[in-house]
Amino acid sequence: MNELLENVNWGNMWQATVETLYMSALAVLATFILGVLLGLILYMTDKGNMWENNPIHLVAAAIVNVFRSIPFIILIILLVPFTTFIVGTMLGPSAALPALVIGAAPFYARLVEIGLREVDKGVIEASQSMGANQWHIIFKVLIPESLPALISGITVTAITLVSYTAMAGVIGAGGLGDLAFREGYQRSNPDVTLVATAAILVIVMILQWVGDRIIYRIDKR
Repeated sequence: MNELLENVNWGNMWQATVETLYMSALAVLATFILGVLLGLILYMTDKGNMWENNPIHLVAAAIVNVFRSIPFIILIILLVPFTTFIVGTMLGPSAALPALVIGAAPFYARLVEIGLREVDKGVIEASQSMGANQWHIIFKVLIPESLPALISGITVTAITLVSYTAMAGVIGAGGLGDLAFREGYQRSNPDVTLVATAAILVIVMILQWVGDRIIYRIDKR
């Protein structure tokens, strides 16, 4: 076994795994917050909803559609000046965070909007008839009723973010993607690439399992 993995530096592999987890965790948290806000704006400003406002809805939809459509590797390059301004460098795990969040939040916002649309209009109308204000409807009706869809969406988005971290690693963000490319591919060490890929797969499977368990517990349908 050691001979098969003779090129794998387990210390470096562990460090790369920690970097991937760091990037993924912070990006998921920021994406969840920003995505819920964007999704609420998309839903609430749409025709027939409480904040109906066509210009704001069109602007929000355009922003979401544009950033969802840009391939992530190109987005990283486009955001180099912004990232350098915010973080001070384009290298390292922290430098990947702006691109990760900007790339994933619009995707998740659409999933949030879809989840909110699935909430029974009758429940909303009943809450309004009982005197609930807009904020009560949002936090006591819309979000709780759509929570299984929101968790399912963030699970899918988290898995996408793990793959994004691998792409970000190719241009120096660190993590398992960087290790697989720099130590594995460029130095012709397929065992390094294989182990790094296996580590990414384990992270993805754990994320999916955790997401499924949470949905199972909160979904009362």
